[in-house]
Amino acid sequence: MMKKKLGSQSIQFEQPPVITSTAAIVGPMEGDGLLNGFFDCVMEDNIHNYASWEKCESYMIEWAIRKAVEKDNSTLENVDYILAGDLLNQLMATHFAMRSLGRPFLGLYGACSTLAESLLLGSTLIDGGFAEKVAVAVSSHHDAAERQYRFPTEMGVQRPPGAQWTVTGSGSAVVTAQGEGPRVTTATIGRVVDLGIKDPNLMGPAMAPAAVDTLWKHLNDTGRTPDYYDMIYTGDLGKVGKQLVVTMMQEKGIDVSANYEDCGCMIYREDQDTHSGASGCASSGIVFASYLYSLLRQGDLKKILLIGTGSLHSPTSYQQKESIPCIAHAVSIEQ
Repeated sequence: MMKKKLGSQSIQFEQPPVITSTAAIVGPMEGDGLLNGFFDCVMEDNIHNYASWEKCESYMIEWAIRKAVEKDNSTLENVDYILAGDLLNQLMATHFAMRSLGRPFLGLYGACSTLAESLLLGSTLIDGGFAEKVAVAVSSHHDAAERQYRFPTEMGVQRPPGAQWTVTGSGSAVVTAQGEGPRVTTATIGRVVDLGIKDPNLMGPAMAPAAVDTLWKHLNDTGRTPDYYDMIYTGDLGKVGKQLVVTMMQEKGIDVSANYEDCGCMIYREDQDTHSGASGCASSGIVFASYLYSLLRQGDLKKILLIGTGSLHSPTSYQQKESIPCIAHAVSIEQ
């Protein structure tokens, strides 16, 4: 049976898959932030008795997947596929975590858009009849990401005001063909957008145009207006990028200010001095797997649009003076 395609970039699922459980593990700074009390586990420190930050990140993503599957009252043997990714070169944290999980695995790299990408692809597998149950997961680690993309934290390099703080944490979800919970109803696959920003400390402004491009396309493909959703969430644009989205949408004649928020602005308190807010795969990962999923299950939110935002640069591209290509993927999640 032909699946329904909406416009050029969006799809509508005939049998919307169900998100039956989620789990989130975070570092101490995240656990002490605005969403205190919503996480399944808060580590005492950022290394958790492991020999490196990278090994700690592998632990987090494995823990989150196992916990989400446990909360689904399932076992790993019931999971057809795992779709997961992180920010490190060659998906190091995820690949090492998969060694002990022993399930068919698809590694995904959409930078910080990976949660939305994994929900989109996992839902496509289920709606297409290729799977009954998938687990999706993302992770990031502040210290591991800083060492790879910028400078080791031991150097004490001063961060500019527009910089964001990479989240230490992991979020996972179990998506099934049947069950109780919010459903993934539509999705919009993003395009790479690059407006020429080269500074990796300004990822919010770099990613905002991609978020706007995907949101604009989603609304046009589906024929919806922003007020169709209780809330629209982007992944990790931070304060500066969030305001750019509002401004750029207003220039297109659409006001999203009444029901739009960025996950990167929802994690840390002002006095935690993260400058522009949170970033990283785990920004949208932990916000969705803890706070947003809880609101959806309780019925406090009935329809949300989650737009994962990703900055697709690398240390090599930065050293070669390349600009930053960005992408955003959107999934509609409805209770």
